[in-house]
Amino acid sequence: MSLDLLQFYRACNPSKPIDMSASEREKYYIDFSAVRSRNIIDELQANITLFSPNTATCQLFAGHIGCGKSTELLYLKSILEDAGFYVVYFEASQLLDLADVDIGEILLAIATYLSQHFPPAIAPEATGIWQSLLREIWKVFNREFQLGSMPHSVQIATETLQKENQHPSLSSELRTISTYAKHSPELRWKLRQYLEPRLNLILQAINTEVIEPAMIDLQQQGYKGLVTIVDNLDRLEAIEKPWGRLQTEYLFVDRAEQLCKLNCHMVYAIPLTLIFSKEFGRLVQRFGSDPKVLPAIPVRDRRGQIFPPGIDLLQQMVLARAFPDVARERRLERLPQVFDNAQTLERLCYISGGHPRNLLRLLHRWIEKERQLPLSRNVLEVAIRERCHQLLLSLSEPEKDLLRRVADRQRISPTENSQLLLHNLFVFEYQDEDGSWFDLNPILLEAPEFAR
Repeated sequence: MSLDLLQFYRACNPSKPIDMSASEREKYYIDFSAVRSRNIIDELQANITLFSPNTATCQLFAGHIGCGKSTELLYLKSILEDAGFYVVYFEASQLLDLADVDIGEILLAIATYLSQHFPPAIAPEATGIWQSLLREIWKVFNREFQLGSMPHSVQIATETLQKENQHPSLSSELRTISTYAKHSPELRWKLRQYLEPRLNLILQAINTEVIEPAMIDLQQQGYKGLVTIVDNLDRLEAIEKPWGRLQTEYLFVDRAEQLCKLNCHMVYAIPLTLIFSKEFGRLVQRFGSDPKVLPAIPVRDRRGQIFPPGIDLLQQMVLARAFPDVARERRLERLPQVFDNAQTLERLCYISGGHPRNLLRLLHRWIEKERQLPLSRNVLEVAIRERCHQLLLSLSEPEKDLLRRVADRQRISPTENSQLLLHNLFVFEYQDEDGSWFDLNPILLEAPEFAR
């Protein structure tokens, strides 16, 4: 049976994490922990299930954007569920403008998704503390809307909350508020003015009216505990707040106390640049443990030699998307249906630098260019040259010099522009038995100014 080009193209979508249901996980998930030098997901899991099953924990998870964090966090969700925990996973970017976020909005987003994802029988209503909080928030919003132009949903929400005997769904109320705030800087600013002096009250409402009642019901249903995974906060932009503090450091260092006060297990994805910040020591002190960092998959070692184990696993990742229903040990036999030869697939895996989204993005573009199978080496090289040119256009001469120094030293210091180096995917981090090391994105090495 021949491979369907459109189906393969869709399976290689770089923006879509793997479905981690039991059946799909077995087909698509590739465990890279053996070549990443440590099993970070097992460490996150053990801190919950082994060392602290009955006491709330707060853990941080970092890595390059696109290095597979969402896939790994979804895998963590699935194995925690297998271990008997109730897990709520959500992408913070769905409710937050990541270019402009404050702690109150993050807490409201957590409350929204928790109340939304609990079983219907235990989903909380807007009663008690929440009823009074929401009533005042809607009053703040009402004052911002011009007379006669108030959205119907705002009118309904306000009227409902004013009736003591009617208790609307907490998740729907919070989602509506967050949606308005995400798309309106003016409403966001007004909301912050209201929330800031009431953060302790909001934490109390989340803990006593959302988490703790749900925990009782979940334990009665046989669950061992509640875990909340907040993804996509690693995409927070490192802009300066009006008072000069970087948004990333403000939220995860200055406001760490609030993020740690929720009475369930919490896992937050955080920006990789925080690992190289001068505030790293304070970050660790505030959260009580080191962030777990997911490195890229090594395609060469520190000495610059090709690293076959990493490339072999990346090939399996690609072939799993082509032949998900074929046993792993038989997929290589079908490689000629997809690529003109084995060396072409190896070239794709190497040039990706072991960065899964880079690999899939390049593969996606390759399929769009060639539009037929098997994919050929010549068209891959065209796609590589195009991507190399795009990266070079964004670099100044001083930035190129900085990249050369990083490549020579294989490390990054806190004084260097980690936002440029890491966020823009010019440099990747790897780990081996001797610790972390850094190297240039192999696509840049195709350019004469970076050739070795």
